[in-house]
Amino acid sequence: MADIRTVPGRGPVVTALVQVGRVLREVARRPGGLFGLIVVVGLFVVVVAAPLVAPYSATQQDIANRLAGPSLHHLLGTDQLGRDLLSRVIYGARIAMAVAVPAVLLAMAVGLVVGLIAGYFGGGTDQVAIVGMDAVQAFPAVILALALLAVLGPSLRNVVIVIAVALAPGYARVVRAMTLAAKQNQYIEAELSLGVSAARLTTYHLLPNIAPPLFILMAMDMPSAIAIEAGLSFLGLGVPPPSPSWGALLADGFTYVLISPWAILAASLALILVTVGFTMLGEALRDVLDPKLSGVRGVNRLMPRAR
Repeated sequence: MADIRTVPGRGPVVTALVQVGRVLREVARRPGGLFGLIVVVGLFVVVVAAPLVAPYSATQQDIANRLAGPSLHHLLGTDQLGRDLLSRVIYGARIAMAVAVPAVLLAMAVGLVVGLIAGYFGGGTDQVAIVGMDAVQAFPAVILALALLAVLGPSLRNVVIVIAVALAPGYARVVRAMTLAAKQNQYIEAELSLGVSAARLTTYHLLPNIAPPLFILMAMDMPSAIAIEAGLSFLGLGVPPPSPSWGALLADGFTYVLISPWAILAASLALILVTVGFTMLGEALRDVLDPKLSGVRGVNRLMPRAR
């Protein structure tokens, strides 16, 4: 099969889509990768189609059936206000993704900029960036989030910001290390000697080389972001009620655990399933995109080579 870069008439967008399709096919060939893909795709389907999938509204109360166990009318039971737990878990997936996706994307964007600047310019700029990253990473993610939320106040936007701040140094370190390594390649030195602009060098040579590790890191950080949001909501500092955050479901469930354990079981199973799904997808992506782990089936064949 011909390399898609040699096929005429295919623009960069089509080329990128074909490469993504190849990567996904390789991921799906691995049992763990297939499981992760099913979980992640199913999660996004549930998030988009929540009003169609959920049997009830997430805030609809039925006091007469409060703390009820699983039944044909309420498959996972009800909470202390008679709200359907299955519906609240489904709508809770929306909150989890509404926090995790923008938080991880924001962290990646900030880390990408900081890492590229630090790795490309080096010297004093690199030292300042390292000190900043060390200062942020010196605090555990949850402690840093608690401190920032104590100042900013609990809200969906602020939760996204604090999670992004906690995760951004990890991306910056990866991008910086990959940039420093890429700069040692002969073709980079040749481009620099020809006076190529920093923007062109970054766009056409550095980004294609550092993109695969970022995709892997994003997949691995999604469950971390979801877990941080759930932990903050459990402590009452996340998304304000009555939003059905999985952390809020756990907090309410612990209050009535001796009467009805179903809220804890429902939220815990949701968190476990999503965490395992994203983790296995990230590991499969690592095997496919990392040439040291996947040999000829890795990034050299699946990702376009920088020119």
